[in-house]
Amino acid sequence: MPNSAAPREDAITAVPGIKLGHWTNRRWATGCTAIICEQGATPGYFGPGGAPGTLDTDLMRAENAVARVHAILLTGGSLFGLEAAAGIKRLLVEQGVGDRLAPGLPPIPIVAGAVVFDLPIGQSRHPDRDAGYRAARAARAGAVEQGSVGVGTGCTVGKAGARQLAVKGGLGSAAARHESGLVVGAVVATNSVGDIIDPATGRLVAGVRAGPNGEMARSAELMRAKSYADYVAEAGQTADALQAGANTTLAVVATNARLHKGQSKRLAIMASAGLARAIDPVFTPGDGDSIFTLATGEVDISPAPALLTLLGILAAEAVGQATLRSVRQATGLAGVPAIGD
Repeated sequence: MPNSAAPREDAITAVPGIKLGHWTNRRWATGCTAIICEQGATPGYFGPGGAPGTLDTDLMRAENAVARVHAILLTGGSLFGLEAAAGIKRLLVEQGVGDRLAPGLPPIPIVAGAVVFDLPIGQSRHPDRDAGYRAARAARAGAVEQGSVGVGTGCTVGKAGARQLAVKGGLGSAAARHESGLVVGAVVATNSVGDIIDPATGRLVAGVRAGPNGEMARSAELMRAKSYADYVAEAGQTADALQAGANTTLAVVATNARLHKGQSKRLAIMASAGLARAIDPVFTPGDGDSIFTLATGEVDISPAPALLTLLGILAAEAVGQATLRSVRQATGLAGVPAIGD
């Protein structure tokens, strides 16, 4: 099996053919991110969160006809932000990217996507078609800007307490490689109910600012300490961060492996272990956690079925690292401090 010619970026763009671009509006405290694969990639999707907000994920089901997608949109603005997908499609059509179904017809780019709920901070605005167009136009291979950019602009974490005690989330990216030439890259936007944990040490990285001087506490411990009466009393609070759809962590995992759609979904399922290692609690009823996969088909894994398990190991590693970077590189915004603050 030949070695891959992947660039050495430690990001999702380490996978040849993958480009990433952001649109960021810090005044609105929102943004969107476009992950582009102009040649198309075999897709997969796994949605372990309780309240997903997604676009065209049914196309990715193994029994459905669409064989490849050309872009993934990750966006703020809740379901309103899915409008940005139209802008990505517009740019791809201008560039001649997409499937040509009949002579004389324009190319049809397949763009899937998902949202985070960032409306409570900033100006409660959302990315629109122009924002999606600009994110796609900015898409490049190479280094990926991380932290409070793109879809990560308005993200927050550690919301098992009141929202005003949250810490800034963001966007992170990482890659993992094997001597076979297999490469897996990930990008993660963390906007979770739960805290961010370092998988290597088990230590809290970002959680609820519960101490008098902003010291952080573990959400799981705070929730265990509450009484039944506390939960009943809080249930009527409309601003409760645990309510369905109010949060969400999104991940896109790309690989240069050749996979069919069933294998690509299995990779998304295994990649979710990276979120489980780095976020606690995770996959809650109030999170719309979603993992997309894109397989570009460069490296054949069919001679050794165990290579799919190896890909899952690499994917979980990259997702975990990207999750950590999303908060470590975030900056404070709209009154929400980052861990560096």
